[in-house]
Amino acid sequence: MYRIRFHGRGGQGMKTASRILGTAFFLEGLEVQDAPRYGAECRGAPIFAYVRASRSPINERGIIRCPDLVIIADDSLVTVPAAGVLAGVTDQTFMLVSTSEKAVTWSHRLNFAGSILTLPTPVEITDRMELRFVGATCAGAAARLCGIITSATLEQAVREELTGLPSSVIERNLEKALEGYTLMAEHEGCIKEKAMLSAEQYEVPEWINLPFEKASISAPVIHSSLTSELMPTGLWRTMRPVIDREHCKKCWWICSTSCPDGAIDIDADNNPQIDYEHCKGCLTCVTVCPSHAIQAIPEHKNPTSEETGS
Repeated sequence: MYRIRFHGRGGQGMKTASRILGTAFFLEGLEVQDAPRYGAECRGAPIFAYVRASRSPINERGIIRCPDLVIIADDSLVTVPAAGVLAGVTDQTFMLVSTSEKAVTWSHRLNFAGSILTLPTPVEITDRMELRFVGATCAGAAARLCGIITSATLEQAVREELTGLPSSVIERNLEKALEGYTLMAEHEGCIKEKAMLSAEQYEVPEWINLPFEKASISAPVIHSSLTSELMPTGLWRTMRPVIDREHCKKCWWICSTSCPDGAIDIDADNNPQIDYEHCKGCLTCVTVCPSHAIQAIPEHKNPTSEETGS
């Protein structure tokens, strides 16, 4: 069985990548599972998708915990614990990273004993969300690494999965998929089909026994305070909305009510204030601001409060 995980951010096409690869496997005559998994359906939020493919019926279920190949479409996710990029990897795992760094650099950073391959990313890219077709590139690269999918089958899979989209979009995705396929020619077939686990090899889950609680404690209380503020979702952000105070017209109702996460509050002088601990970087506020006083700045520049006036 082939066990492959795709990691990326919402909007980078990880679900589509898994569908393309899964369809390509299926067209080659294999049994297939492919599915995405994500929490908040938000642009920029970490998500992953997985693909299983086998010549025999697949009895495994759920997410892949011990992958043969981990594909990382956005290297900034490596440092985000919630993304789970390194979960279950061993020295037998191959990692494919879309990055501007060299493979040896990542091997050193991660102290990783397995094999690391890279897909080159343009150095001039500051917003990783501009890489709209990285998912297709990753799918094409994965197809070549497995060694049993032809370029013709890959092309058919891309066209089937993107049916209904404009022809220009399909052709662009196809171009990127074949580009990834070509880049991995040197490593064709390095991902080998592994044996499936028998029932005796499954590990017994480490059950957690929860004590019985009174209904007043365990039952939902609709009038209790919210707990979402305990989750620092600002870690998901790749672009940061920044308010230019000189251009802000203090039409606070628009940006504060349009924020889907309620991350914009208003001070006593009607100045909108962005809570960067919980701003996910969806940039809705940038879109709705009538005076264009809110700008999107790459998160790696990380402006301070003195610079932004926030």
